[in-house]
Amino acid sequence: MTSHDKEILNQIFNPGLPYGDEVDSDSGDNIPQADDSEAVEQAKAFEIQGVREAESGNVDAALGFFQKAVDSAPQWPSAYNNRAQALRLKGDVPGARADLDRAIELSHGRGTAACQAYTQRGLIKKKEGDDGGAKEDLEKAASLGGAFAKQMLVALNPYAALCNQMLTGVLDKLRAGDGQV
Repeated sequence: MTSHDKEILNQIFNPGLPYGDEVDSDSGDNIPQADDSEAVEQAKAFEIQGVREAESGNVDAALGFFQKAVDSAPQWPSAYNNRAQALRLKGDVPGARADLDRAIELSHGRGTAACQAYTQRGLIKKKEGDDGGAKEDLEKAASLGGAFAKQMLVALNPYAALCNQMLTGVLDKLRAGDGQV
């Protein structure tokens, strides 16, 4: 799967995330499988087909291709990340969390796959009201180079949120021409 395919998929599944969120490129995209290289290549091909289906808005078909990717290379973390995103869109949050946990386990908490899984899991935890768990996952993603995770950590900081709110108020007054700040 090309980086462009990954960015497109990320935008489809996560429209609130910034396009092209960067991750450390030298931290090992995924853990290589020396004995399953043909299976991993097949899984990547299924992932590309899944991305194409997702780009077309066909989440069910995308989910089918991501399932085939998991079946082809069950030790390939990227396949679990992609399937988790499709499952989340279908409303299967427990299934998505299980896949994200598996992606983290398979990637040994390193590289792009782990960064994406920690970010996605952190967002799920945040939505479920588990701010502590969200912060922990986002910190791990940020340590792997996830720019969006870093932004989310700032947003979770109540002091940063208060400062942002105050600054927004000051800027709004200035834009409105109110000289009193």
